[in-house]
Amino acid sequence: MEMKRFAISQLIEWKEKKEKKPLIIRGARQVGKTWIMKEFGKHHYKKYVYVNFEDDPKIERLFLLDLNTERLIEGLSVHSGVSIDEDTLIIFDEVQAVPKALTSLKYFNENAPQYQIVAAGSLLGIALHQGTSFPVGKVEFMDLHPLSFSEFLCAINYERYAAILKSGDLSLIETLKPELTDLLKKYMFVGGMPEAVAQYSSSKDYIKVREIQSDILKAYENDFSKHAPNNIVPRIRMLWQSVPRQLAKENRKFIYSLIKEGARAREYELALMWLVDCGLIHKVNRVSAGNLPLKAYEDMNAFKLFMLDTGLLCALSEIEANALIDGDKLFTDYKGAITEQFVLQQLINTEIMPFYWSNEMSSGEVDFVFQADSKVIPLEVKAAENLQAKSLKFFTEKYKIEKAVRTSLSDYRRETWLVNLPLFMIEHIKKYF
Repeated sequence: MEMKRFAISQLIEWKEKKEKKPLIIRGARQVGKTWIMKEFGKHHYKKYVYVNFEDDPKIERLFLLDLNTERLIEGLSVHSGVSIDEDTLIIFDEVQAVPKALTSLKYFNENAPQYQIVAAGSLLGIALHQGTSFPVGKVEFMDLHPLSFSEFLCAINYERYAAILKSGDLSLIETLKPELTDLLKKYMFVGGMPEAVAQYSSSKDYIKVREIQSDILKAYENDFSKHAPNNIVPRIRMLWQSVPRQLAKENRKFIYSLIKEGARAREYELALMWLVDCGLIHKVNRVSAGNLPLKAYEDMNAFKLFMLDTGLLCALSEIEANALIDGDKLFTDYKGAITEQFVLQQLINTEIMPFYWSNEMSSGEVDFVFQADSKVIPLEVKAAENLQAKSLKFFTEKYKIEKAVRTSLSDYRRETWLVNLPLFMIEHIKKYF
């Protein structure tokens, strides 16, 4: 399988900048950070040097003495057997394991900017909260997430379909709707974790895919024990296991008592922060109004939690592969929670970090709200083809919104105040504004 990650283009843009800082790639464990850094080094540099700070205790000693950049480059050259020059990509993996290596990026930026360094760390957010000396203002960032729907299509040899979705050829997209809906179901079950996608691409065996997803979930649970403070590990586990139950509710607002009876917010604050910092869950906060800027109306105490990947949500929820052949079951199961998870995942892949809105006076709710081109865009997610949109209409009238979006399995339609965007086109939502 030829994995295609669109983030490579961001790395190329970084390389082509005249003045650049060391680049840190953020993302959860096993989303493909190591692969993309090596692939970038292999195809866009004469040579690259790869250092994994978790696996190589010898390399830590190089950084403990001092952070003189000339000495570090010489030591890295000797250690790797590669003569490092300005056309060598230096890759620091799991950089949070050696805090001095993270700090060294500041000195590379100030004293040796000719060297090109890309770093990554699955638990970087955790390291920062533990007081690691961070090179503020001396590095650039890039976020890497599980594969988007289009990347999944490319990985399983449906690159032509991905190109059609990108082109926005509506008549052709409508013709291909049955195939695209079927592929969307497969993506929801397999998800975007690279190893699960690679397994599906080569074997088309959902049992093997589920085994990989289960292994990834176990690896995450091992991280809880290995890296989190002992006193919050049980709470991290309980909060993590509660996410499918939270999403299965009609109102997806996170309720602590669903973790266990009598649970209080303050008991789980650190556990929640830990999971968010690891990139394992996404926290979508409520806004109390649909006015600009949305951030000014953010309610930090009311939020929805989503997982990082639809496939992992299916695995944690124990949804079996037979849901794929049972009509629209995968879209409607869990009251459409997997569909909502899918939409959030695609939004995040397009660098949209949304909020949601709910009416304190009634049960009205808009699934996602975000800003684009100085406009507030409300987005309602509909499983299958149920197209009622009372809350969306109320929100647009109350806050004088020009255009709203509803996404469902229904075909593309543009009305005076509403755009209906098929679920498999949601990744390209920015194009329609």
